[in-house]
Amino acid sequence: MSLDVANSILNTAIQVILFASLPSVGMGLVVGLIIAIFQAITQIQEQTLTFVPKMVVVMMVLGATFPWMFRIIVELTFNLWNNIPAYSR
Repeated sequence: MSLDVANSILNTAIQVILFASLPSVGMGLVVGLIIAIFQAITQIQEQTLTFVPKMVVVMMVLGATFPWMFRIIVELTFNLWNNIPAYSR
């Protein structure tokens, strides 16, 4: 396996990881920003006020997008598995 092939595999894997995690991380960021603005306006400094809603939203987004995330990760895995003979040359 050449360095270019290894670099391509690693690049594709990183893109899949970022693309699959984007919805849950993005929604966690949006909810965290909204709660931070609410805390700044009301001056409520409660730690659980930021953690619990973000956790609930991230779990809901993961539940809603899990089939899609699973599909793209399995496609990457099948692609890597099917190309093992080509990588060994």
